[in-house]
Amino acid sequence: MPSSNAQRRGCGDYAITRRGLLGAAATFTAWAALPRTALAGPGDPRLILVVLRGGMDGLSAVAPVGDPDLARARGLHALGAEGMPAGLALDPLFSLSPQLPRFAALYGGGEAIVVHAVATPYRERSHFDAQDMLESGLLAPNAGDTGWLGRALSVLPNAGMVAPARGFAAGASVPLVMRGPAPVVTWMPAGFPEASDDTRMRLLDLYRHTDPGLTAALESGIALTGLVGTEAEMAAASLGIADAEGDRRIRQVAEVAATAGRLMAAHDGPRIGTIDIEGWDTHADSNPTRGRLGLSLSALDGALVALKTALGPAWRDTVALVVTEFGRTVAINGTGGTDHGTATIALLVGGAVAGGKVVADWPGLAPTALYQGRDLKPTTDLRAVAKGVLRDHLGFGAGQLAEVVFPGSADVAPLDGLIRAA
Repeated sequence: MPSSNAQRRGCGDYAITRRGLLGAAATFTAWAALPRTALAGPGDPRLILVVLRGGMDGLSAVAPVGDPDLARARGLHALGAEGMPAGLALDPLFSLSPQLPRFAALYGGGEAIVVHAVATPYRERSHFDAQDMLESGLLAPNAGDTGWLGRALSVLPNAGMVAPARGFAAGASVPLVMRGPAPVVTWMPAGFPEASDDTRMRLLDLYRHTDPGLTAALESGIALTGLVGTEAEMAAASLGIADAEGDRRIRQVAEVAATAGRLMAAHDGPRIGTIDIEGWDTHADSNPTRGRLGLSLSALDGALVALKTALGPAWRDTVALVVTEFGRTVAINGTGGTDHGTATIALLVGGAVAGGKVVADWPGLAPTALYQGRDLKPTTDLRAVAKGVLRDHLGFGAGQLAEVVFPGSADVAPLDGLIRAA
């Protein structure tokens, strides 16, 4: 079977807007109550988990063009097929979708890694259960009410090296993956009416005389709105596009990433956070260069560059881990899409990433090599990827990882070589 050049190992979009006053109060109460601490100086690491909800088609995003069975299974949907671009070559086996040119640049600059044929322990095809296990880090769906990143946040081994020790979630509520004992602040998505600056300040003046606690929370929310600035303008600058140009969804996802990056780059901002990007359930139109999948890939590509731009100098201490609940079937279905599958890809980007490589124990796409005769076979446990990042980027020990962060995972070794040496 072909193998990579790397080491081998055995369904709505979010748009950021400035919140109304009462929305700001609800969102930022936790932030206002938290103590501010000084940064630890050089080596102040950030970790951002990007969850692609719906099941990303890893075989289209990072196509094994060197595997002769890809063309048999994907036909005219395969990169390199007649009428289809060859893709952006990563190594002799794998090529990127042309919709990921900025990721390709990060990869070429040693700031990105692809982990292929990766999966959680989940082996069924329910979005709900798959996302539950992806986020909880446990061995069965609905087995707990905390998430692996939330538990990690609560037991940081060197809390002084991550300041302040609290989390950030881009969304309407704290996702399962971030739930745990540690405080987490959220930034709300679109859908709530804006209040004018005049209205906000009038209400603030009213509550200043009647409720000092709420006033403090409101002032914190308004200050944070000023900190992140006009997200649309920042995202447009990151993408190099004018305000009147670009696709709405690409812009919205970039706005979320830019906001997260700006907050996490701030002196007293959070250091561990999550971003959700929906729209990856491509049962139809799974073409890797156009249609729904192509648009989603472009949105992800724009989000990564917006995140890097917003983080600024803090990018050098950042790892963003991009994951999804499961992959897609190897074969194309009757509507030009793919159905729920098993193994897929995980991506790592950031200045702290030891990048420029694909990590894959490639199982092949021959019919006899497929999982249950239809899916890419998983050969790398996603928990091993997360463990490698937590150990080498944030200093977690083996016991913490196996007993607290991912209970029951003592037999899953952290993946080596993901983080750049200091």
